[in-house]
Amino acid sequence: MSTPTPSAAPATAARPAGRGRNLELPEHLKAYKGVWVFIEHDRGHVHSVSWELLGEARKLADTLGSSVGAVILGGDDEALEKFAAEAFTMGADKAYVMHDPVLKGYRNEPFTKGLTDLVNKHQPEILLLGATSMGRDLAGSVATTLLTGLTADCTELKIDPVSRALAATRPTFGGSLLCTIMTLAYRPQMATVRPRVMAMPQIDATRSGEITQETLGMVETQIVTKLLDFIADANSQQVNLPYADVIVSGGKGLKNPDNFKLVFELARVLGGEVGATRPCVQAGWVEAERQVGQTGKTVRPKLYIAAGISGAIQHRVGMEASDVIVAINTDPNAPIFEFAHYGIVGNAMQVLPALTQAFAGHFANHRRQAA
Repeated sequence: MSTPTPSAAPATAARPAGRGRNLELPEHLKAYKGVWVFIEHDRGHVHSVSWELLGEARKLADTLGSSVGAVILGGDDEALEKFAAEAFTMGADKAYVMHDPVLKGYRNEPFTKGLTDLVNKHQPEILLLGATSMGRDLAGSVATTLLTGLTADCTELKIDPVSRALAATRPTFGGSLLCTIMTLAYRPQMATVRPRVMAMPQIDATRSGEITQETLGMVETQIVTKLLDFIADANSQQVNLPYADVIVSGGKGLKNPDNFKLVFELARVLGGEVGATRPCVQAGWVEAERQVGQTGKTVRPKLYIAAGISGAIQHRVGMEASDVIVAINTDPNAPIFEFAHYGIVGNAMQVLPALTQAFAGHFANHRRQAA
């Protein structure tokens, strides 16, 4: 006797993943045009990631045939127009400047209102922010307020040739894969990018642009948080990986923390910084500030020496934009040799001291000749 099966919907009723979702841009959002960059500044200085993003925005806008806008929010006494003039030399066509006492020093509420008000009024197609502490905090709240998509920590930004949507690529699944995300049915399309991922644009001192002054219309009593004081981090300059010209990094192929000291010795001779992979940081060989990769720092030095590093995607996304990459590994099939400019197949514990000695001798000879 057969056993009755539970009632179920016909197989034809099952919908494939994604079916029924709105992937068409509504008519009222088709009016959104232009690529905007939020210009992050603090204590009179613009964060370099904002200039890097302007370079990318210029490329995106040229592909779309649109303009580049720079958004600059700050206090009444801050030199926002000076930042706007710099933005024009980096590729911006327009600058939207908003002065207000409540915008002196970053706080989420007034900055979120200021940026969302500007987006709703001027309707940019794309909005880019740096993946800094400020940028990450602001981007999430602005995207939520605008009910739009946000792709965080991107490593590449392009325009999809078919949909003309922003194709934002970022690592996923713990850094084992790279995925490209597009926001098809909402505007603006938002993305954050970490410092040093994109190249700094060429400065064109002859460029100028249009400055539009805007108002916030918010009073201090409407804001929950209060900025009481600024306390500088006394240790902030100890490790400055993202802006080092020379970096010597070590991986678990160095076997133990004693061998890792060879990395420090070579870096000292070269006048560079020391980097490391995540396993080395997790093992306690070096501090977290030295980690290079998806969950660490993104770097763009002139010279990157990788010793005992296999070259997994988690590490690669943080250093592959280096001008010259030299890899040292005992495994000739290590992934890092696929993108390194120069490869040394050998034991890093032997190669590193040899390099240190050779460079020390070279610099000593150079000093003698100069004297």
